[in-house]
Amino acid sequence: MIRRIRLRPWQKVAFEKFRASEAADFLTVATPGAGKTTFALTAARHVLAEHPERRVVVVAPTAHLKVQWERAAAPFGIHLDPAWAATDGRLPADMHGIVTTYQQVASSAAVLSGLAERAFVVFDEIHHAGDDRAWGDSIRAAFERAPRRLCISGTPFRSDTRAIPFVTYVADEAVPDFEYGYSEALADRRVVRPVYFPRTGGHMEWTAPDGAIHEATFDDALDQTRASQRLRTALSLEGEWLPTVLRQAVAQLDAVRERQPDAAGLVIAIDQDHARGVADLLQRRFDRPAVVVTSDDPDASAAIARFAAGTAPWLVAVRMVSEGVDIPRLRVGVYATTTTTELFFRQAVGRFVRWTPGVVDQKAYLFIPDDPRLRARAFQIADQRRHSLAKRAVDRPERDPAALDPGVEEQMSLFAALSAVATEHQTHAPFESGDDVDDDLDVGDDDSLLIDLGPPPPLAGDRRFLADARAALGDDDAATARTRSQQKRRLRERNAEIVAVLVRRTGQTHAQVNAELNRLSGVGRISEATVRQLEKRLEVAERLARK
Repeated sequence: MIRRIRLRPWQKVAFEKFRASEAADFLTVATPGAGKTTFALTAARHVLAEHPERRVVVVAPTAHLKVQWERAAAPFGIHLDPAWAATDGRLPADMHGIVTTYQQVASSAAVLSGLAERAFVVFDEIHHAGDDRAWGDSIRAAFERAPRRLCISGTPFRSDTRAIPFVTYVADEAVPDFEYGYSEALADRRVVRPVYFPRTGGHMEWTAPDGAIHEATFDDALDQTRASQRLRTALSLEGEWLPTVLRQAVAQLDAVRERQPDAAGLVIAIDQDHARGVADLLQRRFDRPAVVVTSDDPDASAAIARFAAGTAPWLVAVRMVSEGVDIPRLRVGVYATTTTTELFFRQAVGRFVRWTPGVVDQKAYLFIPDDPRLRARAFQIADQRRHSLAKRAVDRPERDPAALDPGVEEQMSLFAALSAVATEHQTHAPFESGDDVDDDLDVGDDDSLLIDLGPPPPLAGDRRFLADARAALGDDDAATARTRSQQKRRLRERNAEIVAVLVRRTGQTHAQVNAELNRLSGVGRISEATVRQLEKRLEVAERLARK
């Protein structure tokens, strides 16, 4: 368990402001990859140390991020349950809290309200509370009685028509208590990577839903509807624009992997069919296998985790990797989706900025269509990058030809892409490293950034936790089960296996056997059981099985 932590400068300043604030709500906006999770868990550890009676509730955008939060919290000595459901009853005595999603809150607000009365609540990417009016209403109902709430976001956001609970607004803009931007993170060094945006033009022909035939390049001025049709045509699997860009991205990743062998690429696709088609293109045309993750795959979260920990070169996804997912080895991306909103684009860029210690020359590349909307989005980020590099190397000339110069959902049933041909491609000279800014230069360790963490409140079975897990699971299983929730899940699986044996041998039903085991081991409900209780139940079941 972490007892002392060295924060990044921005994390230390934000934490001091959080600790000094007496307000119930605190909003931190920090660029993707800067370390918002570490900041939030440091704050949670501080709150638990000062208020041992409190619990922790984390609200995340997706199911996959629930698991990431569970694993990130474990080294802090904070045990969170990512599998919590409203029907589970009381929080087990050996867990500090839960991780849930905004969607779950909408259906479990009444149950969460009781838990929130003595909880520290963390809203991860709080702007999602505005995705649906019912979500915002449910979040207010569930957590308005919480004594302390921390909201974090990777991008500044507006209220538009739905103001988000627990956020202060001035002229429709959310006002953070602390803000840390991309240019600041680049200037601080060893926090985020510089991202470059090679962009490709094209000539597209398509049949619109009204039957009219159109053709245009990305330089032609079109209304919003036609611009969206043009972009969809460029990204179609039948044209040559997308294969051309994929070829360039594959070559770029191959060059990066010469220096970082586990470096990976990500293609953000339009939908599930498009994602599978892109993966097929990578395999057929370039002999590059790709992992596909889609929301309809129950194994998607596990597939992302395996990819993040492995060395496979390419991942193709729709929205599952657009926000919050931590895969630091991503270095090359292809923006092959028709979504052009600033928020989504910035979230996509955020997948490539995560710093990896020890890797030299950490530039990342996101290949984009030369669509005017995307060009403008990328220019804003590239301008921040240039500004930061200029501050760090005033006398160093800009040597980046790829730096940029100054979606509407619609019924597409009658839409047809006729042709899409890539034209000019603005990129670096053959994959040169570009600006040498000594990104890996050791800037020294500042002891003023060290803080001591008070201990989290003790939980049932804390002292015997590891010994019990090893005894029940075996040393190898205990080592691979990194969190308390994982160990409990494995103990439940072992219990279920023994129950199946007892059912066969006794002729009783599963319900009868489970009820008897609960009675003999003093367990009320499996969902409320601690590690020690699950271990005892397993021991009782094994004794009965031996008889």
